[in-house]
Amino acid sequence: MEFQTKVDIQSSSWKISPCEKMLFLGSCFADNIGNRFREEQFRAIVNPFGVMYNPASILHSVQELLDSSHEIEGVESYKDRIPQVAIFTLGTNHVYILKETREIVDNCKKRPQHLFVERALSVSECYQYLDEAVSLLRSANPEIKIILTVSPIRYRKYGYHGSQLSKATLQLAADQLVQHYVSEENDNSVCYFPAYEIVNDELRDYRFYKPDMLHPSEQTVEYIYERFAEAYFSEDTRKFLAEWKPIKEALGHKPFHPESEEYKKFMDKTMLKVSMLSKKYPKFAYQKIIK
Repeated sequence: MEFQTKVDIQSSSWKISPCEKMLFLGSCFADNIGNRFREEQFRAIVNPFGVMYNPASILHSVQELLDSSHEIEGVESYKDRIPQVAIFTLGTNHVYILKETREIVDNCKKRPQHLFVERALSVSECYQYLDEAVSLLRSANPEIKIILTVSPIRYRKYGYHGSQLSKATLQLAADQLVQHYVSEENDNSVCYFPAYEIVNDELRDYRFYKPDMLHPSEQTVEYIYERFAEAYFSEDTRKFLAEWKPIKEALGHKPFHPESEEYKKFMDKTMLKVSMLSKKYPKFAYQKIIK
């Protein structure tokens, strides 16, 4: 007997290598997944200009990323901000427009609500914003791979029917964009990962949510990460992660006596392993992750 409707995810024809340069843009779910990748030493830039929920704001982030006049914390060179893999996590098709300028804003900055008008983007508009974002990244790096996904976080303020309509609009736009590259250009470098579907079809139980019953739990984020890894990680990446795991655990160890000679020797030994790993994997440069 089967007690779960598991989402079928085909293995990608292209794979992500160890410590690859990656970009995560989108909702707070992009933060969750992006930081999980950073823990595994992928060189990930995660929402450098703040959380972006809709396709228009994701486009704005891409434009800022490619504008060398905008500084990004922790990124020194312009070359380092151009990823090999980008993941767009779409949260909603709702946007806020500043009445004075008629422009879509990415952050209301706590200004009074009466200054803005809210409206929902159509499937066509979502497609156009996403297509432009993809085109800009591909112009900066023709070899880039782009993954579209829809955040599993529902929006209570829209009402649950309204939230479903919003997610459906994003899914349709994402599918149209993927199909465009597959059918028009015979190109599979733009694809879709079913994070929303995994939560709603596989993990159909409130135990996989945080107490607010809307945001996925840490266990859920970890499961989505594992399903992603199954589809996209190369064999070299799997080997690196297996070697990195005991080192990561050692670095995360919190000693009772951090000033003791024993702990200092333990850390020297651990850092030696880090050095050896960096020689084996040229892209690896240890990043300390502060939670």
